[in-house]
Amino acid sequence: MKRFSQRNALVTLSEINITPLLDLAFVLLIIFIITRPLLEQNIDLKLPENMGGPDTRTIDRRNIRVVEITARGDYWLQGRHLSFAQVDADLAAVSEHNRKLIVDIRADKRTEWEHVITVINACNRHHITISVRTAPIGHP
Repeated sequence: MKRFSQRNALVTLSEINITPLLDLAFVLLIIFIITRPLLEQNIDLKLPENMGGPDTRTIDRRNIRVVEITARGDYWLQGRHLSFAQVDADLAAVSEHNRKLIVDIRADKRTEWEHVITVINACNRHHITISVRTAPIGHP
């Protein structure tokens, strides 16, 4: 029989097992995929129905800013509750650096039009393209 020497017992492992690291990475990826849509739709709005056809353009999402207007007339920009003056200042600052900026306006159908029109006028003042979000036909 061969005797084990102390030299062989002290040899360290030179390879790292990355299987647990990959498992963690996949779990985090799945969590982010699931939570992303939940973070984007953070305000309960009842959008008017879309009377036109589907939009087939491809747009870079980095050029889009979402302005949401609640039924009470509260303004939300990119998920942050702001006053209209803050929304206007933020859009002006972003439009100076990004001429391809698109403002996606999502207004509750119970919102007074003066709130929507103030955002549209601000976008026109800063030469920003406007997109108005509606719900699909038949969607509550």
